[in-house]
Amino acid sequence: MGGDMPLLPARMINEFAYCPRLAYFEWVDGEFADNAETTEGRFHHRRVDQTPARKPRQVESEDKGEDTIHQRSVWLSSERLGVTAKIDLVEGEGNRVVPVDYKRGKRPHTAQGAWEPERVQLCVQGLLLQEQGYACDRGVLYFVGSRERVDVLFDEELVARTLELVQGMRAMTTATIAPPPLVDSPKCPRCSLVGLCLPDEVGWLKAPHGGEEPALRKLVPTNDDALPLYVQTPGAKLAKDGECLKVKDHDEVIGEARLVETSQVVLYGTVQVSTQVVQELCKRGIPLVYCSSGGWFYGMTTGLLHKHIDLRRRQYATAADQERCLGLARRFVQAKIANSRTLLRRNHRAAPDMVIQDLKRDQVQAGVADSLQSLLGIEGTAARRYFSEFSGMLKEAEPGARFDFDGRNRRPPRDPVNAMLSLLYSMLAREWTVVLQSVGLDPYLGFYHQPRYGRPALAFDMMEEFRPLIADSAVLTAINNGEIRPSDWIERMGSVALTTDGRRRLIETYERRMGQEITHPVFGYQISYRRVLEVQARLLGRYLLGEIPELPPFTTR
Repeated sequence: MGGDMPLLPARMINEFAYCPRLAYFEWVDGEFADNAETTEGRFHHRRVDQTPARKPRQVESEDKGEDTIHQRSVWLSSERLGVTAKIDLVEGEGNRVVPVDYKRGKRPHTAQGAWEPERVQLCVQGLLLQEQGYACDRGVLYFVGSRERVDVLFDEELVARTLELVQGMRAMTTATIAPPPLVDSPKCPRCSLVGLCLPDEVGWLKAPHGGEEPALRKLVPTNDDALPLYVQTPGAKLAKDGECLKVKDHDEVIGEARLVETSQVVLYGTVQVSTQVVQELCKRGIPLVYCSSGGWFYGMTTGLLHKHIDLRRRQYATAADQERCLGLARRFVQAKIANSRTLLRRNHRAAPDMVIQDLKRDQVQAGVADSLQSLLGIEGTAARRYFSEFSGMLKEAEPGARFDFDGRNRRPPRDPVNAMLSLLYSMLAREWTVVLQSVGLDPYLGFYHQPRYGRPALAFDMMEEFRPLIADSAVLTAINNGEIRPSDWIERMGSVALTTDGRRRLIETYERRMGQEITHPVFGYQISYRRVLEVQARLLGRYLLGEIPELPPFTTR
């Protein structure tokens, strides 16, 4: 096997036999996610995966004078076959050996004793042992759940099937688009990558359905188990202690979070962080985000870049295509106007019919705008109409509360409502930047917002339709429920800024909104806003790669 093609691990041949799309995501895109089954499997492999600390046991047989082989964690490769494998255990005598592969769970009751992916993976190990000059015509699968050994014979049929899958996997690695998802397969609910594969969602969007209501399986988790960790105490230190992150103010621990329950770490202002924390976060793929004490997002530290270079190439090609840029931009602006209109209708004490109708007309005009410049004008007009009625969604404030609102102003904001809106828009832009980078897209190259130094243009594009749904809605909740009080901001020279306590309370409101479950307008199942952002980002990737014909907007009713 020549060239610079990397050797294929036997485990990947197993994945390819199970689902070619799964193998593509893991091997080509470098994606991986744990679920209960993968975690349990790793636990059961903890002993056989250990590097041997002493020499292998080789006992001379009394009858034949041959050595007995019992060796764990044997790593073999073959340039000719183009595969590599780490064998859990090799048993044998003299020149005749048997690979033993450990599997979680119980032995399946099938005619051949095990499923094809497991038998193929074992056969690859047998072929590698044959390459080393050993006689190996069978292997053993050991099922930890039932403590049973299943013999697998390496007959001509299994060897031919194994070599066919190796060739198929190698051909697939040269493709720029993942294989199509399985259709209504019982394998999908058990797959750890179902949340990024989106098999039913992609299948639904690819097929014409003529207004038919979707009946998709609920495969995507409703919410995330991991949440952001915010640290905003001036002078605080963030350190690692075992599997936890601890926030210390001098020697006092003022907060802690388990690493497995942390999705990102956000530092506000002068917070110190240890090298051990940075290394651990990079290793686990948890972004470390830096913001100013006022909430301005100005950078983050992550691990290595996403491996899916073809996705970014498609993004760059689309950004250079004016027609496709305009098509995506129309969609972003239309969805933003639609959601703004819905928020007014739901929350305004007496939304003027004229404004509601004008916003509807703006939405229609955005759909037929002939240039980005005219689209900017339409969006600006719609935003002025929307914010002119924003105060009508606020409850009557107490005397001196200053929750009056007379349009948007910023840099610096001159009233408390604009200060809260600016902070949450910045948080939403940061959230989108993290999500887009995690799925392999470049957050700095957009389609509607044009590139500008330091501006995450694609994050701004994607957050447009979520501004009213998440940021504006959280501000309304914080004010109307009395969560933000007059003591929560300070005024200096005509500008307004939130205090540390006020920012903390507003962040809590924002996080509650992100965790709130809603009915997905396209797929019809319950899902949190935080999960929606990831699904939308992955759907944008599927659109750019040509898997789905259009990117569906996210609009609520």
